[in-house]
Amino acid sequence: MTKEPIKSHEDLEVYKMAFDAAMQIFELSKKFPKEEKYSLTDQIRRSSRSVCANLAEAWRKRRYEAAFIAKLNDCEAEAAETQTWLKFAVKCDYLNVEIGRKLYGRYNQILGILVTIINNPSPWLIKR
Repeated sequence: MTKEPIKSHEDLEVYKMAFDAAMQIFELSKKFPKEEKYSLTDQIRRSSRSVCANLAEAWRKRRYEAAFIAKLNDCEAEAAETQTWLKFAVKCDYLNVEIGRKLYGRYNQILGILVTIINNPSPWLIKR
């Protein structure tokens, strides 16, 4: 079985994982209390979506290794921030422990892929 070539950031497995996780967080956060609307709810939605947005930007900056890595570092930071918000959501009883653990684990997978790319960006860069 041959893999399809990656034509866009949307073809990246890590992007698909991050997008799915962000959408799951969006759906789950609809049940968070109203008093969290401008704090935890907004923050967890923003950080989870930022992983995807920064991946899109990183993909377009592949001509310049430093710019590519900088954007991937932003992805990494946003993924870690999302994990922090997930822990708050569980501790505040807004999110079921098991669901929180699964999502936290999903972000560990995302972080692992990002670190792998950051540590070896060459295959991803656009050759001049």
